[in-house]
Amino acid sequence: MKMRLMVDQDLRGKRVLIREDLNVPLAGDRVASDARIRAAVPTVRHAIDAGAALILMSHLGRPTEGESSPDLSLQPVADRLAELIDHPVRLVSRWQQGLEVVPGEVVLLENVRFNRGEKANDERLARAYAELCDVFVMDAFGTAHRAQASTHGVALYAPIACAGPLLAGELTALDRALSSPQSPVAAIVGGSKVSTKLLVLETLAERVDQLIVGGGIANTFLAAAGKPVGKSLCEIDLIPAAQALMRKTNIPLPTDVIVAHEFAKTSQAQIKSVDQVLPEEMILDIGPESAAAIEKIIAQMGTIIWNGPLGVFEFDQFAQGTRRLAEAIGRSRGFSIAGGGDTLAAVEKYQVGEQISYISTGGGAFLEYVEGKPLPAVEVLINRTV
Repeated sequence: MKMRLMVDQDLRGKRVLIREDLNVPLAGDRVASDARIRAAVPTVRHAIDAGAALILMSHLGRPTEGESSPDLSLQPVADRLAELIDHPVRLVSRWQQGLEVVPGEVVLLENVRFNRGEKANDERLARAYAELCDVFVMDAFGTAHRAQASTHGVALYAPIACAGPLLAGELTALDRALSSPQSPVAAIVGGSKVSTKLLVLETLAERVDQLIVGGGIANTFLAAAGKPVGKSLCEIDLIPAAQALMRKTNIPLPTDVIVAHEFAKTSQAQIKSVDQVLPEEMILDIGPESAAAIEKIIAQMGTIIWNGPLGVFEFDQFAQGTRRLAEAIGRSRGFSIAGGGDTLAAVEKYQVGEQISYISTGGGAFLEYVEGKPLPAVEVLINRTV
């Protein structure tokens, strides 16, 4: 995958515009989890050390496009980034009226989704971004699957468009896990619905030796195997698709589960065999026997791809399956890559980040890359090198 790289560019004295993915959860006026900000820090420091006049941009949340929302301002992100890099970060809202940035300075543009035309990849907006810079750097893998003004359009019109270290690293790690993996290969796919991840499940079924499903997805597979799932989240209409996948590859299903009568933080958890789930119960995690079986599988793998939790890990009584999976991946000697918002939260909760080979900041982009779909913001960088 040939494209220009930021690390190969002479940035001294240049206006460098970097699209990062700083879409982080907020708790009032502070950042609740800074994982994505910390992931961007090496790119930011490289630009500062290279003598660039640095401009950053990102989206945050889902505001009504074209309207400013104080609750979704990037000011808390600017404050946290300034702490992490020990350097002032100036937030700018009215950049379209003119923006002066000098070498050594760091500016963060206000939430790109406050700009009308962002999602539609409006040419006028894309050109306005491009006019801010001498070099555009796409470093936001998490938004690479979107053809928007700040991810795709700007790369068409900037004098130079290149990939940042974070984006390049993501693509290299994914290529290693998908195109040239060390065998055997396991993929763990969790989440609420099969329908949202059917394509990725079908793609992985052709590539991996073990396909482990969790969360609501596992309930649909249990139902497909003839097991009772009570009032658990389950997509009955996708049972034929689940059965087809089970015929295609090895999908080990839970033998025991954690159930409760309601989805609540105060619910009482009970361990049951998968054959004993009652109509009034819902499955909210895998049981200890199933977790032990997954630990054994993970220990034997040469490559591990992880996207999604095995249960409702936000509630401690339903978190043991996800915790044991995270710790097993952390102990593994194989190459491991973890991606997706809930996965990042689990990695952070169980403090296994340093033991995982690569942590992808992407959610939708991670899944679309695994599915084999082209990523528009990557394709434009490739085309700019031709």
